[in-house]
Amino acid sequence: MATDFKAIANQLRIDIIESLAAAGSGHPGGSLSCADILTVLYFDKMNIDPQNPADPDRDRLVLSKGHAAPALYAALAERGYFPREDLITLRKYGSHLQGHPNMADTPGVDMSTGSLGQGLSVANGMALAGRLDNKDYYVYVIMGDGEIQEGQIWEAAMSASHYKLDHIIGFVDHNGLQIDGTNDEVMTVNPIADKFAAFGWNVLSIDGHDYEAISAAVDEAKKCEGKPTVIVCETIKGKGVSFMENAVNWHGAAPNAEQAAVALAELRGE
Repeated sequence: MATDFKAIANQLRIDIIESLAAAGSGHPGGSLSCADILTVLYFDKMNIDPQNPADPDRDRLVLSKGHAAPALYAALAERGYFPREDLITLRKYGSHLQGHPNMADTPGVDMSTGSLGQGLSVANGMALAGRLDNKDYYVYVIMGDGEIQEGQIWEAAMSASHYKLDHIIGFVDHNGLQIDGTNDEVMTVNPIADKFAAFGWNVLSIDGHDYEAISAAVDEAKKCEGKPTVIVCETIKGKGVSFMENAVNWHGAAPNAEQAAVALAELRGE
């Protein structure tokens, strides 16, 4: 592939750690686990224009797991929606980059999210609106695996299938961990693929850190007519930082200065 996804994703991870360390709070684990998905979407697959973020013909992205906002902000900054220097203001008073995405304040944010379970319903509305307006845009929605314990996700899944919303491409960031422990301990979500298939979805399962697999899955999803597609991504919570990987305590804890220095040295290959 011409685009150096690995280098871009690594920069996003650096930005995530730096912004969280400066904020002193936030969610590194789930931000790091979805960075590769966001990289492929924002730097290859999505029809977007940072100079015209409100383009009615643009593709939309709904970060349903809104607490992973640091990853979304890093992607938007790297793509040119706002200056990268803004990232260091994460969660600061007066900043347009708060703990969860706000479509009213941040260029490139298509939906305010944070209340888990609601993103797929919003994506349905966007896709239906596109159909009514004779638009051909796609709506991408990124869900957490803990999030799909919410009943509203499955009501929305049923609705998307019923209305044959084939311009919805969903991702489940299946890293197996949530704030209170493993998915299996809290409320098992498996088998995810079988459940979406039973609701009438086209289902693809991939390694969520394999850029070629992510890209190929999106291409495959766009070929499917009459069904929404979900891409179940097997991922690692805290991906890229050794002491954060597969560690539930890094779901919602920002690194201190010393921890951030270690993480950044790893990411920079020092």
